[in-house]
This record gives sequence, C-alpha cells and structure tokens, in this order.
Amino acid sequence: MRFSDLLGLLSEVRDAGGLQAVPHHLAEDACIEAAAAIDQAGPGQISFLDSGHAPGSALDTCRATALLLPARSDDTPKLQELASGRGMAWVVLQDPRLGFAEVLEILVPPVSPPAGIHPSAVVDPTAAVGRGCHIGARAVVGAHVTIAENCCLHPGVVLYDGVALAEGCTLHAGAVLHPGSRLGRGCVVHSNAVIGSEGFGFVPTAAGWRKMPQTGRVVLEDDVEVGCGSTIDRPAVGETRIGAGTKIDNLVHVGHGVSTGRGCALAAQVGIAGGARLGNGVILAGQVGLANRAVMGDGAIASSKSGIHGEVAAGEVVSGYPAIPNRLWLRCSAAFSRLPEMARQLRQLERRRAAQEQASAGGEAGT
Repeated sequence: MRFSDLLGLLSEVRDAGGLQAVPHHLAEDACIEAAAAIDQAGPGQISFLDSGHAPGSALDTCRATALLLPARSDDTPKLQELASGRGMAWVVLQDPRLGFAEVLEILVPPVSPPAGIHPSAVVDPTAAVGRGCHIGARAVVGAHVTIAENCCLHPGVVLYDGVALAEGCTLHAGAVLHPGSRLGRGCVVHSNAVIGSEGFGFVPTAAGWRKMPQTGRVVLEDDVEVGCGSTIDRPAVGETRIGAGTKIDNLVHVGHGVSTGRGCALAAQVGIAGGARLGNGVILAGQVGLANRAVMGDGAIASSKSGIHGEVAAGEVVSGYPAIPNRLWLRCSAAFSRLPEMARQLRQLERRRAAQEQASAGGEAGT
C-alpha cells in the first residue's frame, strides 16, 4: 500500500480533509508492507515517534520507509529534517500513537472465524444463539444462555447456566463465565479469564469457617476487555460491576462486590478486595492493591505497587505503601538511601548529648 493511500485512511488525516506536511515526492512512491517498532523498523515498514521517545537515539537504528511524527514536540522540526535526510516519508500527527494503532488495523486486519457451531461443541437446547455467531470446538453453552448476534466463542469456552452476552462479544480459548454473568456489547474476555467465580466469603465460627453462599452476579458493561488469567468474583448478593470501556490486563483479581466507573485501566497483577469503589477513569498501575471498601475518586491514579487502604480523592496521584501523595512519596524515596547515614549521625549526636549531660552533672556535683 502506498504511504499516501494509507494516510488517507487514518482518522486524523481524514478528518482534517487531507494530508498535512507530507513530502509528496516521497509519499507517492513509498510502499508500506508492514509496521514495526522504531528501533526495529526497516525498508517497507512504517513506525512512529511520540513525545516519549528521545529524538537523538530514536532514529539511530531506524531504517523505516515512513514515520508518524508528533506535532506537540519541540523536537519535531529536527525529526522532520532527520527523516527527510534519510529519504523517509513522514507525516505530523497530533497523536502518532493512535495513528499507529489504526495503521496496524489496516495492515493486519483481524480475522473472524466463520459463523456456525463446531460439531464437538455442546449447546444446551434452551440456549438462544443469535445470527452470525461462531461457537468453537469443545465449547460448552449451558441452559438458558443468551448469546446475541455476531459473538465469537473460541475453543474450550464455558458458559454456565443463565449467562447473557450482548452483540459482538469475543471470548477467547478457555474463558469461563459462571452462572448469571452479563456482558455488554463488544466485550472481550481473553484466554483462561474467569468471570463470575465465587467471591471469597466465609464466616468464622467456633467450628471453623462457614461458607457464605455467593448468589450475586458479575456485570461487564459495553466494551470492557479482560486479560488472560484474570478473575472477577461475584458477591454474596447484588453485583460486581465493571464500567463501560474499562480495560483489565492479565492476572488481575477483582473481588466480590467491587464496582468501577467508566474507562478505568487496571494493569497486570492488580488486586482489588471486596466492596472497593473506583470512579470514572481510574488508573491502577502494576501490582497495586486495594483493601476492602477502599475508594478511588474519578481520574485518580495509583503508581506501581501502591497499597490503598482508605479513600483517594478525585484526580489525586498516589504512590507507596500505605499510599501517600506521589510528590511526597518521591521526596521520601529520595531520602531512603540516606537513612543509614542519617541514623549514624543521630547516634553520634545522642552520644555527644549524653556526654555533655554527664559532664554538666559532674560539674554541678563538685560545686
């Protein structure tokens, strides 16, 4: 595909009404066959730079035919000059990362399996399967399940009784949805994720732990994506609800009765205990932990390995364990390496003070 033709399909270029700042003598002949990372791209490939890349080193090993460059960087003129000097076609975009995502969709379009039910799949007679659905090998669909149009169940997917999928959901191999789980439109559940498993509910008694029946359900609103090996538990009563557009990475655990707002992002190995509440647009970096009934306001962010025990205000950025405001955490972190020396100095001061007090006491006794 020619570079200029490819650019014409990008939303930012298309919405702007045409190409912006593209050397046409290069763009017309540049043939793009694939996409690659900036440090690996070679002839026939396209890559991108954004404001997070260091401009000096970013192009050292790049041999790409074409580049998407950032409009909001002070280094953009330099990058344009370097790219042109190397004979690369380029375009300046407000969001080159988004443009690169669209390029990948164009160059490597997703492949959907054909509609139909594999002969080895087991589908209960009471289940309702909509038009255009694909149910793969050895998938199991329980009683009274509802699968709307154009859903895809890859091999080995298990839907317990009473599960409901809205239009366009994709469940990858080995995904399991427990009884009563509800998925909104366009949800994606990756391999070996478990939706609606029993919450960790036990009552201590003199005879030992008494199991609390988990009769609730899990609801994923529209366009939620759940990564491989993640689990979202159902509560004893009521719902565990994941807000529309929320993205959950691999190996994340969401406890019973948790609710999230819209557009949250939970990175790998996040653990959220029962009853926690997340507002809209909350971001939890890798290995963040939320205690029971912890609350994070809209737009709050927790950096990696943070531990949240109480309430985080809307828009606040926190770090550390227990989590404190990020700026304070950075100051504390800077002091950590100096703690041994500070402790040594403190001991010296204490010894000097003790010696002075002894000397003062001896002087008073002699008078």
